[in-house]
Formats: sequence, C-alpha cells, structure tokens
Amino acid sequence: MENAETKQEHVLGEDGQFHVEDAPIDLSGHGWEDWLALALFWILAVVVFIQFFTRYALNDSAGWTEEIARYLLISMVFIGASISVRKNSHIQVDVFYRFMPRPMGRALSTAIDVFRTVFFGYAIWLTWVLIGKIGSSRMAVIDWPIGIVYSFVMFGFVMMFYRSIMVAIENWRRGYSVLERPEIAITETL
Repeated sequence: MENAETKQEHVLGEDGQFHVEDAPIDLSGHGWEDWLALALFWILAVVVFIQFFTRYALNDSAGWTEEIARYLLISMVFIGASISVRKNSHIQVDVFYRFMPRPMGRALSTAIDVFRTVFFGYAIWLTWVLIGKIGSSRMAVIDWPIGIVYSFVMFGFVMMFYRSIMVAIENWRRGYSVLERPEIAITETL
C-alpha cells in the first residue's frame, strides 16, 4: 500500500493535479511516399463514405464511387508497396540463412537484391507498354483515360525500383541484409 501511495505522489504535482508532458513527435522516419499514400487513403475513405451514404441513407447509389474507389485502392497499394521496399519489410523467408554458411548466405542475399531490382525495372517496362496500348481507353463510368490509374501503378514500380537500389546499396555497405540478420529489422523499427 505504501508503494502505491508514493507512486501516486510522484505523478501528482505540487498543486495536487496530474501533469503529463507528451513525448515530442518525430516524423523524420516517413518518406514523401508515406504522405502520398496517406492522402490517397483519405480520399478513398471519403469516396467510400459517399458510396455508403448514397446507397444506404439516400437509397440511390452513386455509380461512380465504386469505380473510383477501386482505382484509388489500386493506386494506394502500389504506392504503399514502395514504402515496404524502403523499409525492407516485405514478406521473406529467412530461416534458410540460419543453416547456410555465411559466404553462401551473403551471396544469396546479394542475388536477391539484384533480382528484386531487375524485377521492378522489368515491371516498369511492362507497365509502360501497357499504358501505350490501353492508356487512352476510357474508364467505364467516368470519361477519364484508364492510363491515369496505370500511371500510378508505374510510379509505384519506379519508386520500388529506386528504393530497392537504395536498400541494396545499404546492404552492400553494411555487409549484411535483413535476410541474414533478421534481428536488425526488429531493432530498426523500434
């Protein structure tokens, strides 16, 4: 009982009131694509709310909301995927690295960095070709070109490509990757 009373006296100020100071907010860990994804998320939330409200409150669904919500979700996913590449937090299997000899693990990790970067580069090219073929087609409900949506997809791949190069360079400088030492992923995020 005495312990609880001393704790209570410790959190109370001289005037008998509870005083709390918030920790400073640090937004330096967020890239600009985080903010773009957040903006797309809130635009999506507004569109889905309009869809819900017109469908259930007004009993007259706005037809454009479903299509726009779908395209906003697609855009948000590809921009969000670049955030995962930057944070190096995609799903990965690292148990094999526990049983491999260290040089073999390092070589495989480097190969994965190269393969990932090449894959994103190839995806950029494929998306560019797709935009060239169907980019001027019109959306079903709104009379906008579908190339707008695929431009967001291509931009997401460009950001993933750029971020994968940055992650690979960081892994090469450091001498190991998250695959080889998964515990660094935990300490980097805390």
